This record gives sequence, C-alpha cells and structure tokens, in this order.
Amino acid sequence: MIRIKNSVVLIFVFFTFYSCDSTTKKSEKPLIVTTTGMIADAVKNVVDTLFTVESLMGPGVDPHLYKTKQSDTKKMMEAEVIFHNGVHLEGKMSEALENLSKSKTVIAVASGFDQSRLISNSAFAGSHDPHIWFDVQLWIKVVQYIKHEMQKKYPQHKDVFEKNAVVYVKKLEVFDEWIRLEIEKIPLEKRVMITAHDAFSYFGRAYNIQVRGLQGISTASEYGLNDRIQLVNFICEQKIAAVFVESSVSPKSIQAIMEDCNQKGHPLKLGGELFSDAMGAANTSEGTYIGMIEHNVKTIVAGLK
Repeated sequence: MIRIKNSVVLIFVFFTFYSCDSTTKKSEKPLIVTTTGMIADAVKNVVDTLFTVESLMGPGVDPHLYKTKQSDTKKMMEAEVIFHNGVHLEGKMSEALENLSKSKTVIAVASGFDQSRLISNSAFAGSHDPHIWFDVQLWIKVVQYIKHEMQKKYPQHKDVFEKNAVVYVKKLEVFDEWIRLEIEKIPLEKRVMITAHDAFSYFGRAYNIQVRGLQGISTASEYGLNDRIQLVNFICEQKIAAVFVESSVSPKSIQAIMEDCNQKGHPLKLGGELFSDAMGAANTSEGTYIGMIEHNVKTIVAGLK
C-alpha cells in the first residue's frame, strides 16, 4: 500500500513538472537574433515586446574581427529570424550566415535601400563601406525594411509593426535634423575628424564634415609607416586641434599619432571617445542607437569647434 502511494506521488510530481515546463516553453516569445547592437535596437523599435531580440555582439566588440562562438551558433539555430548588416561588416561570420540562410530567415538590412547610396571602398574593388548606421536617413530606410520583412513573415502583427515603425521613424527624422544643426556649430574650416579607422564616411557625407581614418574601413586591415606619416603631416598642415579614439578599437594607434604630432611641434588633444562599430553598455543612453549617435555628435562638436 505504501509503495502504491509513493508511486502515485512520483507520477503526480512528474506530470506537474512536465506540465509547467511545457507551459513555460509555449509562453516563451519567438527569438530574433542580430549580429550587432545597432541592428538589435532597430528591430526592438519595430517589434516592441512581441519578440525576444538578442544581439551576438555587445559593447566594445569589433565586428570586423568577430568570430562565431559555439553559443552564437546555438542562438542562431534557435532563432526564427536572423538580421545582419549585409555589407561584409561581419566578415568572419559570412559563411555561417550563408549556411543558415538555407534553412532559416536570414535578412541583410543593407538590402533595404538603393545600393547606389553605398560608399565604395577604394582599397578593395567591388566592395563597399559597411558603416551605414552613421547616416540617419539611411538608417530610416533600414528600419522601414525591417518592418516590411517582419510584416511578410508575421502578417498577424502587421498593424503593430506599422505603428511602431511610424513612431520610431518620426523620432529619427527629428534626430537627423538635430545632428545637422549641431554640426553647423563647428566652423566649416574646422570640420575635420580624425579617428582610428575609417568608420565615419557616411556620417561625413550626410552631415558635411571631412573624415580621415588611420586604418581603412576594416580594423582587420593593416596600416603602414607611410600611412602614419601622411596622416601626421596632414594634421600638422591643417592645424587640426583634436583627434578621437573609438570604443571598439585599441587607442594605441591614435596615441602614436598624437605623440608624432607633438614631436613635430603641433600639440594635439584627445577630443574624446566615439562609438563606432558597437554601442554603449546596456541600460544606458549610449546603449541605444539614438543615444550612441547623440554622444558622438556632442563629443565631436566639443572637440572641434
């Protein structure tokens, strides 16, 4: 009799646990995985709380050098949708993304606008600059494309995606105008921005500021002694007051440029740290797309005007 009672209890406990576990799994939100934080932020603004959105690359991570981890592969296998840049930003992940696209919905956000608006990379024929998020007008196109693709895959949420995208795009349009007004505070002859790698060409084109990077568009590219000498000479000749480091790139190269300029009799100050290929920490203003760009603009204006 005691054995029967014990068996009944065990069976009850098992089915109670199984039932709870099944309920938990059913209540979990569908997973969307993105490569970068900037893309994750755009997706979140479209889908709101209907989905779980996770970025593979966190604050301070350089996507040019990023290698896919086992945990990333697991997340991407579990995801219903995967968003990536699409202009070879995540160079070392290209093969994994291509393989996953055969069985999953894998979307390149740069496909969402006219490709003639991409900036060609002079160092590599046929390739383009991937740093599209630094032109807010282009990023608006990205947000609208994300909305469009999500509406196709989840038509039951079409109206929610539409409403969310409209609200966010309006914010971005106001923000874009704010950037233009802020950059105008810098005298035209002082609008020259020097950084560790050439990540800000879209920003320069959109907001009328000249940009130069020691390295090319990818931090995987090497710079030589001649590149360093040319940049130092340019800074000294143009009497540029400040240079900037990046949160996802080692500051050593810019520090070396500053030392070279000082030795040539041109004191050069550090204008501050910019967010280039990654956003700031989670739960901070800089951990959002708008907050990240706002920080950059304020830092650039303060450093150059």
